[in-house]
Amino acid sequence: MDKINPDKFNSILKTWRIPPIVKKAVSVISDNKGDDIVILKLKGITDLTDFMVICSGNSQKQNRAIANDLQRLLKKEFRSAPFGVEGSMYGDWVLLDYVDFVVHIFSPETRVKFSLEKLWMDAKRYDFIFAE
Repeated sequence: MDKINPDKFNSILKTWRIPPIVKKAVSVISDNKGDDIVILKLKGITDLTDFMVICSGNSQKQNRAIANDLQRLLKKEFRSAPFGVEGSMYGDWVLLDYVDFVVHIFSPETRVKFSLEKLWMDAKRYDFIFAE
């Protein structure tokens, strides 16, 4: 996988055919220093959701902060609140379910343990890995 310079982040994001609310979610995660952001397009593969956003945070506190910021900004800009929120008490794995898309915020260890990307290998995949 190629690494993406953070300066190119928004221009690359604009070219991808994903809903604006999902683009905003990815931007919020990036702004909060979330790592290894992946978008999986599940539309046509499952009826569960159309898109899945997966990222890692460096601590439980950071994971909760990313989740809180996502909820606040998506409500403000899109008037959209999650249908469900799981894991925010502990922060190793926070799930935000917006029905049409789902956001998973993992600690690195928990992300490796559950390997969601491997479960959805048939999905179109969009990766964001930032150069230091």
